[in-house]
Amino acid sequence: MERIGIAIIGCGGITLQNHLPGLALCPQTRVVALCDSDSATLQRASQQCGVTACYTDYHELLKRDDVTAAIIATPNVVHAPIALAAIQAGKHVLCEKPLAMNSGEALEMFRAAEAARVRHMTAFTYRFVPAFRYLSHLVKSGAIGQPYHLRVQRFQDWGQRNLGWRQVARLAGSGELGDMLSHRLDYAHVLMGQIKSLVADLHRFHDVREGQASDLEDWVAIIARFTNAATGVFESTKVATGRGESARSQDYCEANGSEGTVVYFMSAKPEIHIGRRGSSTLESIPVPKEFLKWPGSPRNPSQGDPLFNFRYDQNFEFVDAIVNRRPCVPSFLDGARVQEVTDTAMRSAKERRWVDASYAEPWK
Repeated sequence: MERIGIAIIGCGGITLQNHLPGLALCPQTRVVALCDSDSATLQRASQQCGVTACYTDYHELLKRDDVTAAIIATPNVVHAPIALAAIQAGKHVLCEKPLAMNSGEALEMFRAAEAARVRHMTAFTYRFVPAFRYLSHLVKSGAIGQPYHLRVQRFQDWGQRNLGWRQVARLAGSGELGDMLSHRLDYAHVLMGQIKSLVADLHRFHDVREGQASDLEDWVAIIARFTNAATGVFESTKVATGRGESARSQDYCEANGSEGTVVYFMSAKPEIHIGRRGSSTLESIPVPKEFLKWPGSPRNPSQGDPLFNFRYDQNFEFVDAIVNRRPCVPSFLDGARVQEVTDTAMRSAKERRWVDASYAEPWK
């Protein structure tokens, strides 16, 4: 089979840590070109993967006939224009989250990709955590009975460190809400379905980070009601002192229902915690073997750092969907749905009140 040519647009940390190692596990693929507006970043990625076809203009890259698909890992402000250009060029697209600057852009990306019949995927990486996949299976199979509550937390300690473009509103659109809580809003849709209404608050503790102005929130909280009558509590922060950062910080998800509770903490040990009706303690349960990696993934779950290697399954899913001509999971529509909730949360925080969530018809 002819190998799939991948172009990566945006060659920063996410590309180096997630996408390049993930693609290396996919024998069907070959990274054929790289693009970044910063020459030093571009050179670093080129040295890591050995790709010498490097561009600073993504329009020129997308003209290449050997590019089958593009991975977009740029500042949020250019997600939509790059994705739309790639789609117009007939390329399949995997785009980092948040998918766009607003729900209108995100839905435009989804509609364009569907019309062009190209594969489209939103990089909600934590969908691929083995413990979350097993927790989701239990919730969907009725193990907790009628869902009552969902609560999620993402606590990191970045202190007053510079967050780069992620602390600039014109480049990112939102701060902690789009950066980390977007993953947990995706959890909510997977576990509980659509949100009916919410109230949100955003706060910025540091106006300056290492000498650079910050005009975006570094803490966010949301209380939500779902259409299935369940409730949700979400909190995410960059300023939880002593909590660490990245994969070794607090990442928590708990679902309560009429028959039980299921909990996962991000951990090197693949397990979840179950509370049963009538019990006063949580029981630790190993994640079954079939949930340790994405179906069909060539990854060996016993090798590498389990706090990171699940992320590589995301690239396998993208490639496998291209090969088998099927929809990607999660898709641009999943990203657009989260963006719709993000827009609602920003409106709620600005107006300081409860707001009904609005999910547009995807084709209107």
